[in-house]
Amino acid sequence: MTVEGSTMAVWNTLLNAVDIWLVLGLGTTALAAAFCSVWVLAAIAPEARRQRRALLDGAATDLVFLFDGEALVDATAGARQLVAAAPDAAGTDWARLMMLLLPRFPDLESRIGALGDDREQEYRSRDQTSRLLAEWRGALTRLTLLDVETADAGREIDRYSLTAMERELETLRQVNEVTPALIWRQTARGQITWANRAYLDMVARIRGDADTALWPPPPLFEAAELMAPVGEAGVRRLALDSGGKGRKRWFDCTSTPAGDEAIFVAVSVDATVHAEGQLREFMQTLTQTFAQLTIGLAIFDRSRHLALFNPALTDLTQLPFEFLASRPTLFGFLDRLREKKMIPEPRDYSGWRKKLLELEAAAEHGTYAETWSLPSGQTYRVMGRPHPDGAVAFLFENISAEISLTRQFRSELEMGQAVLDSLDEAIAVFSADGVLTMTNKAYIALWGVDPGTSLKDIGITEAMRTWLDRSVPSPVWGDIRDFADRVRDRTTWQAQVRLQDGGALACRVVPLAAGATLIGFRRTQERFAPAGRTALAGA
Repeated sequence: MTVEGSTMAVWNTLLNAVDIWLVLGLGTTALAAAFCSVWVLAAIAPEARRQRRALLDGAATDLVFLFDGEALVDATAGARQLVAAAPDAAGTDWARLMMLLLPRFPDLESRIGALGDDREQEYRSRDQTSRLLAEWRGALTRLTLLDVETADAGREIDRYSLTAMERELETLRQVNEVTPALIWRQTARGQITWANRAYLDMVARIRGDADTALWPPPPLFEAAELMAPVGEAGVRRLALDSGGKGRKRWFDCTSTPAGDEAIFVAVSVDATVHAEGQLREFMQTLTQTFAQLTIGLAIFDRSRHLALFNPALTDLTQLPFEFLASRPTLFGFLDRLREKKMIPEPRDYSGWRKKLLELEAAAEHGTYAETWSLPSGQTYRVMGRPHPDGAVAFLFENISAEISLTRQFRSELEMGQAVLDSLDEAIAVFSADGVLTMTNKAYIALWGVDPGTSLKDIGITEAMRTWLDRSVPSPVWGDIRDFADRVRDRTTWQAQVRLQDGGALACRVVPLAAGATLIGFRRTQERFAPAGRTALAGA
């Protein structure tokens, strides 16, 4: 629409507004204010266009740019063509233009930023073949790009477009030289049409330098391998025989269609394949080690499915191998144990299910340890241990023999204690290092002290203090202490001491195995004999 047409449209709008205002009976003041507002709006837009157009007058063949901030608000045809030649990835119009100009006008942005109002500044290109005029015009920035020699705008466009393309080409070449991945372009028939430096170096390393002197280079991978189905990650795992020594190089290869051809990118994954091989060997070693264990092992992953178990688990739990190999859940595993009566029978099923939840939570934090007494009479020790990535390992150990031996040992100790308690003689047994290990009821009655209630070990020195408190000082006590500390040349002997109440006490000292010492005390009606250390017959 022309300026005259726009003006006529504005006048028609004003007249319509006047008619409506008069019909509604509104005041003349409001009508005047509305008339002025519409008139200002109608006049501003053409005036701004005239100002911008005035800045471009006479520059039809020049490269002139008008920027409002970073937005290109107007430009000559050649200038627009030059901005369009810049890469789209640069962002704003200003950034795209700077991408083209900065290689030839260094520090251009900072120098333009220091430009004052109503002041024109001229900049020369690095090669002195172009000059740039920059000036502020109100809120607009006006840039004029001229060729020094010919002032030909078309030539300027070609020069800057060519510079941009050359710079992009240089970047691509540098990327081609330093990229370690193998990149090549290949037709459907398998002919290489382009390859980067890493691909050519790999051809030279595997096929020999002679093959790289010819073009196209020979393909490294078979077409069938490149067309094979991709894996879960969208890549193909391919191998190259390195020099015929049996050592392979591994690559993860991706492909992208490019018209009738395809672009392939192969990234070396030798370290990954090597690590995976070591992991498999480690798992095999673990499996062989676990197979020799007598302790049942069950490892559940973070989704609580059985991930690993050993043969001992099948022997201890009586669960079939097929069931364990099906990777049951933790609850399914314990449910089957309950069916086999290989778990303590709960009082109620709901309580048992709650126990399972507590078991899992406790094992996750490394605190679960429990002894299961089974209906069959066997006893299992079950422990839970947390593992990285949320896994949980359960260990099942048959401790029936250990429990039986412990019970037998405890029974023998109780029987021996009962025998000692039935004696009239007060008995005290000290270990090789002088610690009181055993007494009987007669000892407690004689000395009025129960060593079993003490929380700390009682040595022979502490015991002798109790004896001295209830007896008359005698060298016999020192002889008993020395005997208990002695390792060799020990024979049974006896002596008498006098108690505080005047009675006589017969003391019997007997060496025991492993350096232990037995001391017996018995009240006697015999006359006290103060010089009495006598060796017992048969000692």
